[in-house]
Amino acid sequence: MTLTSTPLLSVNFPGKLVFGNGSLQSLPAEIAATKCKRAFIVTIDPLLERLDDFIKQLIASGIAVTLDTSIIQEPTFADFDELLQDAKIANPDVVIGIGGGSVLDIAKLIAAQVDNDQPLVEIVGSGLLKGRNVKLVCVPATSGTGSEVSPNAILVDDADNQKKGIISPYLVPDIVYVDPLLTISLPPAITAATGLDALTHCLEAYTNKFAQPFIDMYAFEGMRLIAANLVKAVKNGKNEYARSQVAMGSLLGGFCLGPVNTAGVHALSYPLGSTFHLAHGLSNALLLPFVMEFNMEAAPARYADVAIALGCTRESDDLATAKKGIEKVRELIADCGIPAMLREVNIPQDAIPAMAKDALKIQRLLKNNPRHISEEDAINIYNEAY
Repeated sequence: MTLTSTPLLSVNFPGKLVFGNGSLQSLPAEIAATKCKRAFIVTIDPLLERLDDFIKQLIASGIAVTLDTSIIQEPTFADFDELLQDAKIANPDVVIGIGGGSVLDIAKLIAAQVDNDQPLVEIVGSGLLKGRNVKLVCVPATSGTGSEVSPNAILVDDADNQKKGIISPYLVPDIVYVDPLLTISLPPAITAATGLDALTHCLEAYTNKFAQPFIDMYAFEGMRLIAANLVKAVKNGKNEYARSQVAMGSLLGGFCLGPVNTAGVHALSYPLGSTFHLAHGLSNALLLPFVMEFNMEAAPARYADVAIALGCTRESDDLATAKKGIEKVRELIADCGIPAMLREVNIPQDAIPAMAKDALKIQRLLKNNPRHISEEDAINIYNEAY
């Protein structure tokens, strides 16, 4: 792998970040201090009981609250347009997203678009959004996407059933609260898939063609934290320490998105979500070790570092060490108890050629991959993963 000599580094941090078990209790006062009067909250039904006190405190502070729980899977353009109309009626001066990546992505876009005259189709891509006037608060309830600190939002375009990215510094929230206790009730399978998604963010940033020393720090530590604690969080969801460490790893992975971003694993995982509606984290986990095998020869030193971050010992050379890292990823997937092969999630093998064609459309991510992936390569990777 040849790293670019002086790649441009551009990082947009949230205005304020608070991390810690129980930190959600402090958020209502934080929001009230902004003098906002109308809050539009995007969340999910399973969290409503947990958020009851939070919402009551906002109302007691004189803030009118509108709740939406319509986002239950990866959202489409149509889902967004419908929700945007409701948000315009509420006319919020603060949008609060509390949930997984899909909820946070939608909340970020609602805050940007509720008073913006740019149609959604005109902001798809990087740097096309003109601005955001409404305050934005994000609170992750999973440890996976890192959306709470990233400049990215992903939607499925109803026109061609393809995932599309909107990337803009205006999508980075003003206030972020990460309370790992919100993840305590997550089922093991979701804990595993989202955690492996976060691991993939860190891993693909570290092995990226455009890797940056500044981002390497986040990526390496994120891999270390997740690898050391994810299985503990999966097997005992009430383990607050493990939950906290995985949440921090996920947060660090979120900081990798934007300045460096993801690569081949994510590009190849997109058709699994858009065509077969597999959860994003599971899609990544299914492909991660196979893309690592494909990439390893192009960046053996980087993949050896990955192995060390995952807890492996250094072998006689980089390639041998890198192979240990791939073995470790397979062990993590097995220990988390989630599917490891495409056939286990009922993906038909005859769909692979079409999936490869769709994956090759995601050049904004494939260009980051340490080794060029052709359509034939994509077919071979899918077949290996089958």
